[in-house]
Amino acid sequence: MPSIDELAISTIRGLAVDAVSSANSGHPGAPLGLAPAAHVVWKAMNFNPKDPNWINRDRFVLSNGHACALLYSLLVLYGYDLTVDDLKQFRQLGSKTPGHPEATDTAGVEVTTGPLGQGISNAVGIAIAQKQFAATYNKDDIKLSDSYVYTFVGDGCLMEGVSSEASSLAGHLQLNNLIAFWDDNRISIDGDTAVSFTENVPERYRAYGWNVLEVEKGDTDLEGIAKAIDEAKKSTDKPTLIRLRTIIGYGSLKQGTHDVHGSPLKPDDLKQLKKGWGFPEDASFYIPDEVAKFYADEVAKKQKTQAAWDAKFAEYKQKYPEAGAEVQRRLDGKLPDNWRQHLPTYTPADKPLATRKLSENVINALHGHIPEFIGGSADLTGSNLTRATGSVDFQPPSTGLGDYDGVYIRYGVREHGMGAIMNGIAAFGANYKNYGGTFLNFVSYAAGALRLSALSHHPVIWVATHDSIGLGEDGPTHQPIETLAHFRAIPNLSVWRPADGNEVSGAYAAAIESTDHPAVIALTRQNLPQLEGSSIENTLKGGYTLVKQDKPDVIIVSSGSEVSISVAAAEVLSKQGVKANVVSLPDFFTFDKQSYEYRKSVLPDGVPILSVEVMTTFGWSKYAHEHLGINRFGASGKAGDLYKYFGFTPENVAETANKTIKFYEGKQVYSPLDTAF
Repeated sequence: MPSIDELAISTIRGLAVDAVSSANSGHPGAPLGLAPAAHVVWKAMNFNPKDPNWINRDRFVLSNGHACALLYSLLVLYGYDLTVDDLKQFRQLGSKTPGHPEATDTAGVEVTTGPLGQGISNAVGIAIAQKQFAATYNKDDIKLSDSYVYTFVGDGCLMEGVSSEASSLAGHLQLNNLIAFWDDNRISIDGDTAVSFTENVPERYRAYGWNVLEVEKGDTDLEGIAKAIDEAKKSTDKPTLIRLRTIIGYGSLKQGTHDVHGSPLKPDDLKQLKKGWGFPEDASFYIPDEVAKFYADEVAKKQKTQAAWDAKFAEYKQKYPEAGAEVQRRLDGKLPDNWRQHLPTYTPADKPLATRKLSENVINALHGHIPEFIGGSADLTGSNLTRATGSVDFQPPSTGLGDYDGVYIRYGVREHGMGAIMNGIAAFGANYKNYGGTFLNFVSYAAGALRLSALSHHPVIWVATHDSIGLGEDGPTHQPIETLAHFRAIPNLSVWRPADGNEVSGAYAAAIESTDHPAVIALTRQNLPQLEGSSIENTLKGGYTLVKQDKPDVIIVSSGSEVSISVAAAEVLSKQGVKANVVSLPDFFTFDKQSYEYRKSVLPDGVPILSVEVMTTFGWSKYAHEHLGINRFGASGKAGDLYKYFGFTPENVAETANKTIKFYEGKQVYSPLDTAF
């Protein structure tokens, strides 16, 4: 007679393989192999299915997201907002059970995983956030935050470079609240991992500074898995990797082969599996009554754990009213009252500054006023200007380099890891508004994580400096030409390119207040003047008319460093008797959200429009008829020389504007905003 644990594991396995078979699509192998570990881990975790956002819950991250049928089965059994009927809709359009876990679709899914390596890197971010939150608010007599992060990772996750970046940093930061299970089943899509992956993973992770444990029989040794978790929790200064040796597709006729990785099981295989578990051979999505009761009892225990925490938090708010109110505000997803009043504003009388310096002014101004505003840089702090004066680094206290309540993270040269970690910090909750700095060109290194930020609705902020050929002598390898077009094409992403100090403050206002989309703020190395007519309010529209003429002959629309050049070009044109409006368009995404009437007032019918930006012209056809840009890679030289070489001078912009006017003279001109759809 199987024990209740064995019966529960068989139920998890059965639901997972039935979901895959019902869809005739998916990955049954990993769920069959990992069900025992998942069962033990979820029993050990603190969480409440009826309050999936409880801040002190333990988190579970399925980095090998193709195994999501395992996760969905657990969510059903534990009584989350997911049912057997949802499992029957696995991988179907509009279902709560998509082909890889998506946090926006399914309660209980902590992060959106699929691209391998992202999940374990997100887990590092969650662990960082928990450490920072705990160090900020825990008191000697009341600990509000003491949760753990568990993650399952496959061989593919460990092959991807992003996981190496994040794991290296996790070891340095001594994140002992992070416990990773490596599903060592020796199989990838290409077959046996011997064809491509023969490194000594345990020694690599020991070199990163991790604690490494092993469970030799992960398919059956439930006690060994539980003991490994207990041992991992004893670590005081290291994250833990548990090497879990499993057989992919355990129990299947195809077990141990890549055939069971990504294809549904055959009907005869399903029958023999269910017979071996003692289940009805022809029953699908079978949940024995004793298993249902077992999980209901487990949920009741976990709800008592949260109830005890709720009482503790109530006591905390009484004993520490100021800190308690701040925690509650953050849990409510609210920013401090009147926080915007700290944003710097400028007039044309203020001296020209690089927008990266203006960004530093914002970070300094907000430091201490928004405790959830934290950030760092990928080893470019002195260039990105991302560290607030007087801030403390987030570091293990034992190193003497900082403390866990620090708000500045030294990411090292790890752009992709930084991006995925930022997603994890955002996923933790507590209203974290976190940013990371690098050169704009090297945000491309992190495009995978950035895309997931947008897909997952994480309001992370990229401080992307050295945004154009204006960075000068470093040359084409560092000069972004196509980068903004790429990022502007990503749905649900703001790509800000502010033209002066007011626009920088406006970009930060929008990014910090966002609850559902990330932002890239592209910033200059070179100084720019403070513009007449700019403001935070205008910036928050995404685009506005900066220089307005009555019945203009041409409109020049631009962003960032080219706005001031366009203003100077309008002055050249004025001397020639030509009237030009100048439109600053710092963020396409935000501008596109404005009303049609407003957008048409900025880019109306009857006037030819010229775009000016030191980037590819790709994408500007949405807003302009003609374009002055760079549709090649840049060059190495002084910034001023490069701007002249590529034609970004007031004189050449004016000449190009005149050519635009002449071309459209006598023709009916419609706004590019008007299309058939």
